[in-house]
Amino acid sequence: MKKMRFATRVGIISLATALAAPAIAGEVGGYVVDGSDTVALRSAQVRIVELNRSATTDRDGSFLFTDVPEGEYTIEASYVGAQTVSETVSVPATGEIDVTLQLSPVDGDNAMILVVGQRANQASALNIKREADGVSDVITRDAIGQFPDQNVAESLRRVPGVNVLDDQGEGRFVSVRGLDPDLVSTSLNGVRVPSPESDVRSVALDVISSDIIESIEVKKSLTPDMDGDTIGASVEIETTSAFDRRKSLLTAKIEGSYNDYADHISPKGSVDFATRLGDNVGVSGGLSYYKRKFETDNIEADDYSDAGMIFPTEVQYRDYDVERERISASLNFDFRAGDSTKLYVRGIYSQFDDQEYRRRTTFDLGDFEDFGPTTITANGATFSDATIDDPSEPGEDLRQRIGVERDIKDRLESQKIRSIVVGGESDWGDWFAEYSGSWAKSSETEEGNVDPAEFRQRFSDDGLTLGFDYSDQRRPIYSVIADPGSFYDPSEYELNDIELTALSDAQDEEYAAKFDLGRRFAMDRGEFTVQAGFKGRWRDKTYNKEVEFYEYDGPGTFSLADVLGTQTYRITDISPVASYTGASDYFRANFDDFELQPVDSDFDSAVEDYSVSEDILAGYLLGRYDSSTLRVIGGVRFENTRNSILGNTVTLIEEDGTLPGGGTASEDTVIVSPVAFEKDYDSWLPSLNIRWEAQPNLILRLAGYKSLVRPKLSKLAPRFAVEQNDDDEREGEFGNPALDPYRAWNFDASLEYYMNSNGALTGAVFYKDIKDYIVDTVQRDGVFNGIAYDEAVIPINGDEAKVFGFEASFAQSLSFLPSPLDGLLVQANYTYTDATGTVFTDGDQNDPREIPLPATARHTFNVVLGYDKGPLDIRLAGTYRDRYLDEIADEAALDRYVDNHFQLDLSAKYKLTKNIKLFYEWVNINNAKYYAYNNFGGQRNPYQFEEYSWTMKGGVRVTF
Repeated sequence: MKKMRFATRVGIISLATALAAPAIAGEVGGYVVDGSDTVALRSAQVRIVELNRSATTDRDGSFLFTDVPEGEYTIEASYVGAQTVSETVSVPATGEIDVTLQLSPVDGDNAMILVVGQRANQASALNIKREADGVSDVITRDAIGQFPDQNVAESLRRVPGVNVLDDQGEGRFVSVRGLDPDLVSTSLNGVRVPSPESDVRSVALDVISSDIIESIEVKKSLTPDMDGDTIGASVEIETTSAFDRRKSLLTAKIEGSYNDYADHISPKGSVDFATRLGDNVGVSGGLSYYKRKFETDNIEADDYSDAGMIFPTEVQYRDYDVERERISASLNFDFRAGDSTKLYVRGIYSQFDDQEYRRRTTFDLGDFEDFGPTTITANGATFSDATIDDPSEPGEDLRQRIGVERDIKDRLESQKIRSIVVGGESDWGDWFAEYSGSWAKSSETEEGNVDPAEFRQRFSDDGLTLGFDYSDQRRPIYSVIADPGSFYDPSEYELNDIELTALSDAQDEEYAAKFDLGRRFAMDRGEFTVQAGFKGRWRDKTYNKEVEFYEYDGPGTFSLADVLGTQTYRITDISPVASYTGASDYFRANFDDFELQPVDSDFDSAVEDYSVSEDILAGYLLGRYDSSTLRVIGGVRFENTRNSILGNTVTLIEEDGTLPGGGTASEDTVIVSPVAFEKDYDSWLPSLNIRWEAQPNLILRLAGYKSLVRPKLSKLAPRFAVEQNDDDEREGEFGNPALDPYRAWNFDASLEYYMNSNGALTGAVFYKDIKDYIVDTVQRDGVFNGIAYDEAVIPINGDEAKVFGFEASFAQSLSFLPSPLDGLLVQANYTYTDATGTVFTDGDQNDPREIPLPATARHTFNVVLGYDKGPLDIRLAGTYRDRYLDEIADEAALDRYVDNHFQLDLSAKYKLTKNIKLFYEWVNINNAKYYAYNNFGGQRNPYQFEEYSWTMKGGVRVTF
């Protein structure tokens, strides 16, 4: 209540200040549209030349000047890529003058250049960036359609400073300026999007189809009226509005895609529309469907040894066959309730179903970890299961064992994001207000998935000899040198156990309400605005997991031969493999033949459960000064955060271990104790943004602001897992309810030059000082929340992290070249990021080591060469991302790095008629691969290698 009283006082002060000011009667308002009167031009700059006052058009092309003295004035509208136009108006002592300004392209040849195509998109994006309050980058509807992007994450990889983290060859999480995706916030139609996943705050943007998006703006500096919970950037996604256009729109796309590995044509289709039901009511929306089949060939290696040579003691060959189905829909209503008020309702639903079959062949060479391979060659090694003399005890035999496991995962995962927001804005001349209420919910569920069914064979003195070829640094390849006759025999691989994910249910729901009120004051050479607001967010996140482990206890044996399938793996021969559903079908049909393992099931089911509520109350006060050359926005935001957190302390005590009350455990025992915590903290977040147009189209920006990112709810949850052996040694993995949020001071400076001929050259530098960076640490011999441990993994607030970097981008329509070269376009951007932090990974707080921050790519760049003239529209895009640190290990040599990535994509469109376009897309032309590695032993050693090959798409787009 204390924080609510603060926000109320802010609003009262603003109101009292405004009421004391006298009103001036005249108003000038209107719209800026393209020359064909098809679309409203958003972010056009409109000036009253004689008064040195400026305004920026809203997404419906509207603008408004209040308190205009009586007289004659020149109203001027400018837009990158268009000719500047002006009109003289006479403003009466009272009333409003309406003006509609129509803009034509600079070259004047084709009015549609501001409506459709690459050049229209480039002009739109550059204008939004030019007129933004802070440092930002934008991609608009046409840009999203110009590239073969499958989801919102992939669309964002074209933006300067954005790094996209892929999953099985498809963009998933977004990192901005080298920062962890959890430090990037996401809004959809102004609504903060909760995360579908159980263990992160970041939103996997592959859930949302790019077909239903109108624009995406990456805001890299904050103003007081924005939520303060980001350090990387705020990604703001908007769907269509009927008032974005002057005319009705209806488009339909039908396409098919073909993946080289899957050898299957996948269907995709979308439809979107926008229309006005009279002058004051509009409806818009879209529907997208994509069912994609693809395959991934994967190798993973781990547990490295340096006995005689560097080699992994575990190697997995994974064959993924995936069917991914995505459905996205939006429906929006817009209303004009009189001359002063606009109301809207915006809803979105997106569902992402992932049916994954993974056949895996795993080699366990753990017995060789201390004594090394049987023989070592120039490019590899051999491993034999034969009995040898024990080097550590001469005269004693050492039985060496090779384990071979062949398993199948049959998993269906469903993610959903849905939101609805009801709101509006009112402008009464001097006074204005914005208000909204929203609901959003995200979820991720699995139910009844077999993950995995494992068939296993152990070789010990049976005559098996394996060879591993390490000559290709990325791909260790095995061969069978000596086979006892059972290695390839599926009947020799008996079912060992089945892990059933009976339920994995993550739910994240948030209600929000906000109200902003402002008052404008006309000045001699500009306009000053006072604005205040309040926002409340009420969030609940829960995760419930139920895992069941079963062992086969039926008559006879059940082996891989009973569920034999055919591999689709290309790297090497990993047969025999299981069929897709044979093991899971048998398990369900013969459930009584399987015996539940209660200890493992109870432990794994209870240890991940948690529930967190997070209530945020915020208020702000800002002042804003606008003239035709200078904009200054400064103020402060206050946010109070309150958490109620529930979790479990789950202790597994092995047989003969000591029980909590004394006595000895007669068998393995699991003890579950509920734990609850409360948390409350305040944050003051000042900010200042300056935009100065030093000369026409040359803009300097400076920004400084303080922000925070709250800890992952999964890290904050009191989930305390303890395993105690029969010697009473205790290992644990703990959540930490005492974690403080990340807090950062952020500074940005940019210089932007906009060319009249639809182009721009921009550069920016940025610096971030991040306090209380959260890292996982290994602690030894201590007590945490009353729980004693010998070794434990605990997330803690680390020291500080520094982020420094710069961005540069260039975009130009080369329409000044002679025909036919005048259709060429060039876009390029580059980002350099130096981000370092300090961690303690071995439990010794006196021995820190400096690391690049996770997900930090030092170098990223994008280059696009396009051609847009007449019926032909074609783009070739190249995207490069430098290597980055992915996971931190106990020692630096075992840290996981993801190698650099360069990908080429091609898209082409051909206009058959005014309403029909054919299109073709070629994704990952160069078969860019995924490679993760460590630097153990002073060399690169593979953790993971994946390849997906290319995908081609083709189809038709019809506009009505």
